[in-house]
Amino acid sequence: MLGQKGPENEEESERKNTSSFHYQPQELPPLSLVSFLAMKMRQGYLWAAFCLWALTFPLLQASSDGLVRIGLKKWRLDYNRIRAARMARRAKSIGGVVKSMYQGLGDSDGESVLLRNYMDAQYYGEIGIGTPPQNFTVVFDTGSANLWVPSTKCHFSIACLFHSKYNSRLSTTYIDLGKEGEIHYGSGSISGVFSQDNVQVGSMAIKNQVFIEATREASLVFVLGKFDGILGLGFEEIVVGNATPVWYNLLRQGLVQEDIFSFWLNRDPQATDGGEIVFGGVDKRHFKGQHTYASITQKGYWQFEMGEFLIGYQSTGFCEAGCAAIVDSGTSLIAGPTAIVTEINHAIGAEGIVSQECKEVVSQYGNMIWDLLISRVQPDAVCSQIGLCNFNGSQIESPRIKTVVEEEDTRGTKVGNEVWCTACEMTVIWIQNQLKQRKTKEIIFSYVTELCQSLPSPMGESVVDCGRVPYMPDVTFTIADKHFTLTPKEYVLKTGEGITTVCLSGFIALDVPPPRGPLWILGDIFMGVYHTVFDYGNLQVGFAEAMQ
Repeated sequence: MLGQKGPENEEESERKNTSSFHYQPQELPPLSLVSFLAMKMRQGYLWAAFCLWALTFPLLQASSDGLVRIGLKKWRLDYNRIRAARMARRAKSIGGVVKSMYQGLGDSDGESVLLRNYMDAQYYGEIGIGTPPQNFTVVFDTGSANLWVPSTKCHFSIACLFHSKYNSRLSTTYIDLGKEGEIHYGSGSISGVFSQDNVQVGSMAIKNQVFIEATREASLVFVLGKFDGILGLGFEEIVVGNATPVWYNLLRQGLVQEDIFSFWLNRDPQATDGGEIVFGGVDKRHFKGQHTYASITQKGYWQFEMGEFLIGYQSTGFCEAGCAAIVDSGTSLIAGPTAIVTEINHAIGAEGIVSQECKEVVSQYGNMIWDLLISRVQPDAVCSQIGLCNFNGSQIESPRIKTVVEEEDTRGTKVGNEVWCTACEMTVIWIQNQLKQRKTKEIIFSYVTELCQSLPSPMGESVVDCGRVPYMPDVTFTIADKHFTLTPKEYVLKTGEGITTVCLSGFIALDVPPPRGPLWILGDIFMGVYHTVFDYGNLQVGFAEAMQ
């Protein structure tokens, strides 16, 4: 632990008082007194104080309405970055099925958090750490709970060379906690040491905030990302190392008026203003009408219950009984079950990789699946009855689910079975949904074969024809019995200009097994259209049409 020594002489005392004086702009004297102060201070100290004020001024954004606004910056998505991000995400999955994203949930000492990838995060803001504050750009992430930034102690990670680094020796309020920590993400990991220091978020000065000084960043994501670190805004149930999250300290130290924060994301691709995150309430200029609220169903992530998902206002039949959903500011995209993302790809003409296994399941087992469904066999049991999955009487126990908790070197032999089981499960969903629409067997099998060709590619990206965007269908999420619709212009990502323009589907596949899944993750694409309120006091999230 580094102690704080008192001033050794009057000169040192004057220097410290000057720094403290300019660190709190609400105590600045009227401008007319500046000349008077100049006569009382040596020129060198005045210049140092002015530089400190200039350094910290961008961070201090209090407003007369009691809200604290953090301006967000935005960088345009790049196709190569998106592709690299999805390659990293894919590297942590098996046969297209992502490992359990809930490992460690409910265990505050757990070393795993939500599988995620920040390379495609567009929005980031600035904070300060230390006294005087050292500035960092961070992703304000509702899908995690820790704060971390690179450290000057990071010597062997390329990512640290390209980003701002925290230097504990330059802070008079730094405390060494003597504890190591590590956070595993779906696309990599960071490790380092837990430290304690003051953190500046807008006009709010948080005392004694615990964070991680990252000494190793093992991922290409952190090399290419435009941000230095991550500030988690999730619940303390998913925090690593028993650190108190930033949001909890804002509440406990009385720095916000209400236990609410909200996001407004600017969707204008040419705008320099990326949007705002507002702590302590909402800004009525950011939305239209009233918010629709959904209760948090499980603390950890901002998770709630979502209803039916529609494509072109037609039911997909997948979430009729409800699906879990997470609203997540740490990703630009929308993630959903492979079966539904495939239907979306088919509807919008996205080009994916032809899945031979999927086609073989249709050709070899299609008739058996048809007969079992017609005979009113429980859909979850169909694939087990034809020998492609196991079934325990209440839910499928496919190799896909079993391998979630197995080590990589012991599960490789099961990948083949897993792929067949997953293909069968999707085929059952598609056929069952078409049966509800009273389609003929020939039409249904033809449609299912087409869906096989629209399966997302191994890297996750699905390219669409930019010229077809105006003719693509709307997609609709049902939240708290209300429809939230996205138009093609809102869910298709356009990167590049002129002949280099590429249009990508904003949907990626993510399969989370029961009982946690099926699961949707609503990222910046959704949050850009719908202003989002995170109401910690009432444990709910709210959505309203965003103002543009």
